[in-house]
Amino acid sequence: MDFFSKQTQIDFLKLRNVAFAFSALLIIASVASLATRSLNFGLDFTGGTLIEAGFESTVDLDAVRTSMDAAGFSDYIVQQFGDASSIAVRLAPRGGEESNAELSSAVLEALQQSGQGEIDIRRVDFVGPQIGKELAEKGALAMFWVLVGILLYISLRFQWRFSVGAVAALMHDIIITIGILSFTHLQFDLTVVAALLAVIGYSLNDTIVVFDRIRENFQGMRKTGPLQVVNISINQTISRTIVTSGTTLLVLAALYYFGGDAIAGFALTLIIGIGVGTYSSIYIASAITLKLGVSREDLLERKVEKEGAKLDSMP
Repeated sequence: MDFFSKQTQIDFLKLRNVAFAFSALLIIASVASLATRSLNFGLDFTGGTLIEAGFESTVDLDAVRTSMDAAGFSDYIVQQFGDASSIAVRLAPRGGEESNAELSSAVLEALQQSGQGEIDIRRVDFVGPQIGKELAEKGALAMFWVLVGILLYISLRFQWRFSVGAVAALMHDIIITIGILSFTHLQFDLTVVAALLAVIGYSLNDTIVVFDRIRENFQGMRKTGPLQVVNISINQTISRTIVTSGTTLLVLAALYYFGGDAIAGFALTLIIGIGVGTYSSIYIASAITLKLGVSREDLLERKVEKEGAKLDSMP
């Protein structure tokens, strides 16, 4: 018999307090990592210049750094980009009126001094520090207004207890995902911000599916307690969650391994976020709603008796 045709009977909420403790530890660790390690901001936010170069053979990074130091460059990062014969050089904003062409020529000359054969400058990107600051502010504002909009939407569609649970779960997902990015020191740029917004949308959709089933079951299971209704609802939607998350993660894994460095950060952030979001839809959003005391009466439509209405039977 097909596994997904069966309804599971797992007591998910039995471990809700353990899940709360586990999530609290992850959030504390994420905040600590952000406070101590910060984020590895890309040029989109810090400003500066990114130069990608290709060599004929495997690059000796130590030789490249020695040549950069000898050429007078101080605040820079050299790392492999893509294969072993390609590098990316990130330079902090430099004073003066030096053009991109002059800067790339200076870097090319420094790289040639490393004695590693012919060099091909493939890409030069420049972002001013003021633009980077504006992008950081707008990215933060985008996330804030998304959460506010979600709070209002779910309050209108369901009930305020559901909206608090959903927003708490989304904040849980974002904080932990950003904390993992901080801990691993992956580059944080605009593609990662886009991935975080996509994580919010994915996690919210997963949560609303569960909430919708909870609402239906509250209205249909009149003699069942809130804890049992929520547990049954999660079990009824778990197969859909597994299939959706599994197929999405397969696509993202392919993007991460075969899509190249340009979208690696985007794909990896989504992989982390979807994993955390699937967990929060089951153990955080529904459990918080239950903690807030949601009941069947909260979801019933209240009938208002018209003014002047009279009882059919009078003494």
